[in-house]
Amino acid sequence: MDLHERIMDAVSFIKKNCPLALQVGVVLGSGLGEFADSVAEPTAIAYADIPYFKNVGISGHAGRLVLGKIGPVSVAVLQGRIHYYEGHDISDVVFPVRVLAALGVRSIVLTNAAGGINPAFRSGDLMIIRDHINLMGINPLRGANDERLGPRFPDMSAVYDPAFQDVISAALEENGRPARRGVYLALSGPSYETPAEIRMFATLGADAVGMSTVPEALCARHMGLRVAGISCITNLAAGISTRQLSHREVTETGARVKDDFIRLLNRVMPQLA
Repeated sequence: MDLHERIMDAVSFIKKNCPLALQVGVVLGSGLGEFADSVAEPTAIAYADIPYFKNVGISGHAGRLVLGKIGPVSVAVLQGRIHYYEGHDISDVVFPVRVLAALGVRSIVLTNAAGGINPAFRSGDLMIIRDHINLMGINPLRGANDERLGPRFPDMSAVYDPAFQDVISAALEENGRPARRGVYLALSGPSYETPAEIRMFATLGADAVGMSTVPEALCARHMGLRVAGISCITNLAAGISTRQLSHREVTETGARVKDDFIRLLNRVMPQLA
């Protein structure tokens, strides 16, 4: 069965459980999953039940698709993601985003937990992704291209929609938070970066570093979605902080900023639709 057929199988299963016409997709990163609990009239489906979805194996990722409403906007929320570093094929990592596009969403919000490289950033900041650097060593568009999904050579001049960046920036400022924008650099992981690597990434122009999001953004643009990206700066990267890095710090910081994060997404959702 080819990729398009697998996508449509998953779409058919989801529509049988929830026929809602969807507008916006959201992917929730580590420690940010509680936003899904704010969805009204929810239909929750475990990834394990959806054809060709892989179950999550990382703390802080619930592994559910939650369909419902945020205010007047119909949303499809991926409560957690699988990662390339877990050993999954990259096509499986991006499969849920491809399914959301096939379900009819026209815009998507990609969120993650990231290490701060920019010295102006602080733990708990929310960074609007304005561009990315892909150092994962993979590209999910590699291989045979299916024109039903998108073009062979998709343009990546503006992966993260400039108008969406402005919307999120204004909402952050209205909530009394700094409206930081930056470049997200993606690595395959799972080890955290060395101080020497962080110095190199800073020279390359990166403001934050993480292990996700970029493959999803590439596939979302391939399928014609408008993309917004938000990184929760959960820790300062190696060499910038003297603290030893841990996933526990990531989830603790996510829990600390969850209320601001949920308010932000609720506020901007109508404009992202």
